[in-house]
Amino acid sequence: MTPSIDIQSLRERLLRGDRAALARAITLAESKRADHRALAADLIDSVLPETGRAIRVGITGVPGVGKSTTIDALGSNLTEAGHKVAVLAVDPSSSRTGGSILGDKTRMARLSHDPNAFIRPSPSSGTLGGVAAKTRETMLLCEAAGFDVILVETVGVGQSETAVADLTDFFLVLMLPGAGDELQGIKKGILELADMIAVNKADVGEAEQRANAAASEYRAALHILTPASATWTPPVVTISGFHNLRLDALWAKIVDHREKLTATGEIQAKRRTQDVKWMWALVDERLHQRLVGSPEVRRRTAEAEAGVARGETSPAAGAAAIAELIGL
Repeated sequence: MTPSIDIQSLRERLLRGDRAALARAITLAESKRADHRALAADLIDSVLPETGRAIRVGITGVPGVGKSTTIDALGSNLTEAGHKVAVLAVDPSSSRTGGSILGDKTRMARLSHDPNAFIRPSPSSGTLGGVAAKTRETMLLCEAAGFDVILVETVGVGQSETAVADLTDFFLVLMLPGAGDELQGIKKGILELADMIAVNKADVGEAEQRANAAASEYRAALHILTPASATWTPPVVTISGFHNLRLDALWAKIVDHREKLTATGEIQAKRRTQDVKWMWALVDERLHQRLVGSPEVRRRTAEAEAGVARGETSPAAGAAAIAELIGL
């Protein structure tokens, strides 16, 4: 363990809303050191009763749809209305350093200087769906520090959009105008997961007309799907993040969703299901740590991998050999 880190003091500062303490706690959670991870787990367990009251919104969309610009405008509106907003901006990872490479924080000019906002870029580290490995822990730490709105911006529409839905209460999908061609390439799973579709860059004149046409296409596509909740039919809206148009109406629908599904108990049930999935994700993480934590296990794993690569061992036999190393 690291004696220089006083978890009790860190907890007290975190609950007071100390931003430096929040940043330190997130760094602990993201660390690959076993002692740091143990300290982070203890800290999160101790603040868990102070979490769970924030509105958690996942925001996804193809690269170039304007996620960061929209979040900058929406978040600024919310802080002006008295909210404390945390933005967890998950960047693609550099293959060389493992760090973030897009720098979303630089594209949120207003929020990055807002005392009532906190932006934390995190590398996705190859995680499916563009959700950082420790996004859930980071979200809980932000809630403990007093942030009542959590916006999770993902890399984009990737291989596992369910990773976003499994972290948040509300899943917002941003789309571009010009749905005629784009609609053909949309995976059905995205539409099934969406709690709302917002067609961005609906500025004025011709751009607004294109956005309205696209919105009609998406409404027709959603109409043939069975909503995930009998309480909520996903709406399709048009917005302009750049010009801050209709973002108040967008937020009003998110609040409406929260109120309706809280009344029916669906939000609470969804979070309990997410907690179970989180537990199994942690089990997977521990198994992986067993594979990479011991030099001897790493050596024998590399030997099994090399045997498969040379064609001397079948993939099934290689997997069995690796599983045996950790007692499976």
